[in-house]
Amino acid sequence: MSTFSEDLLHSCRKLHFIGIGGSGMFPIVQILHAQGYEISGSDNNPGDTIDQERAMGIRVAIGHDPANLADADAVIYSAAIMADNVELAEARRRGIPTVERSEMLGLLSRRYSNCVCIAGTHGKTTTTAMTTQILLEAGFDPSAVIGGKINAIGGSGRAGASDTMTVEACEFVDTFLHLSPDIAVILNIDDDHLDYFKTMENLIRSFRRFAENTSRTVIYHGDDPNSRRAVEGLPQKLVSFGFSAQNDYYPADIVWKDGAHCAFSLCSGGRKLADLSICVPGRHNILNAVAACAASLEAGAPLSSLAGGLAAFTGVHRRFEILGKINGVTVADDYAHHPTEIAATLRAAKELDFKAVWAVFQPFTFSRTALLLDEFAAALPIADHVVMSAIMGGREINTYGVSTADLAVKIPGSTWFETFEEIREYILAHARPGDLVLTLGCGDVYKCAKMILGLPVPQ
Repeated sequence: MSTFSEDLLHSCRKLHFIGIGGSGMFPIVQILHAQGYEISGSDNNPGDTIDQERAMGIRVAIGHDPANLADADAVIYSAAIMADNVELAEARRRGIPTVERSEMLGLLSRRYSNCVCIAGTHGKTTTTAMTTQILLEAGFDPSAVIGGKINAIGGSGRAGASDTMTVEACEFVDTFLHLSPDIAVILNIDDDHLDYFKTMENLIRSFRRFAENTSRTVIYHGDDPNSRRAVEGLPQKLVSFGFSAQNDYYPADIVWKDGAHCAFSLCSGGRKLADLSICVPGRHNILNAVAACAASLEAGAPLSSLAGGLAAFTGVHRRFEILGKINGVTVADDYAHHPTEIAATLRAAKELDFKAVWAVFQPFTFSRTALLLDEFAAALPIADHVVMSAIMGGREINTYGVSTADLAVKIPGSTWFETFEEIREYILAHARPGDLVLTLGCGDVYKCAKMILGLPVPQ
């Protein structure tokens, strides 16, 4: 459907965004607005993002109408916009170039000479946020496009005034292949999105193509066999990270102060480079921090900026985010939706000082649930109690004939409900003071967490 050319940003000044209120659209809007483009947009629903865009002087219409295009030179649309959208149809009728969001992000990445793109099945949002925080500490003034909100930039993106950019690079339907990284990071390669990739071989091949698109340095998880396969033999500079001292960067002398705070030394070649600390839980976040340090150093940040940047990092929205307490029960929310992520998050939760951990899980997509059913059944019982909702299908049709009941029978003692209202009542009746209730999933299960706390639930 896209009809753009590579010189689009040089030939256009007026850009119209369909779905401008989306979290993935906002950082692109911020950057292009700061670069002097005249922006307009439309969305079906009002919200905080649209309020921020209007405060920037951007004209945003609620509802889609061909008239919203006005005299736009190009139209950018999100992946959620259907092919028969009236504004897209009007753009095609008038011969206005149309660009999907991930393609526009690719065009933007070419404008930065120090573009750091961070990919991986797990951890990319946190690692991109950590890298951004370190580069801010180093005074780089980076632009950033992140898949979650962080306090340091007041959202999921920022428009900087330098040639440095950090980008969360998503592999879903190969969108990260539009990017042009100067520095690429591969955190891990795990069996996700196999409804699209079909096989692990195809997934690894896609990550290799991502690495091949990199102009300078590829940073990869040296302890992960799939990541090693993806970069093997590449001509770019290769830098490894991991827990093993055989990697170029690795942590040593790890000391947990409590379940959510730890100190460690960043090492390379048997030499200590820096003493660091993080205040986010889980062993996996040590690895994310090491990857962020490697990326920041390759981008030119001094060693002296690492400690301050990581110490200032307080987490990402929907990544083990503590939302509040009710009746002595702590309620938190996490985006984990793959068995590996769920296992890592629940292990981190079990290391904290709670009497019992409740996993409230919303399976997302029928394909992922069916293909990874046994893996989910192995990960979720790390919690003391497992409560689940019906599967959120997204845009899928349930051709797999799978339901949450199929998962529940594999997890002794678990229970599941069709509605969040039922889960709320069950949790309030059974969770005890000192327990942690952790909602898990990439759909709208965060609404369940808010319902348990009696907080307003976004529609």
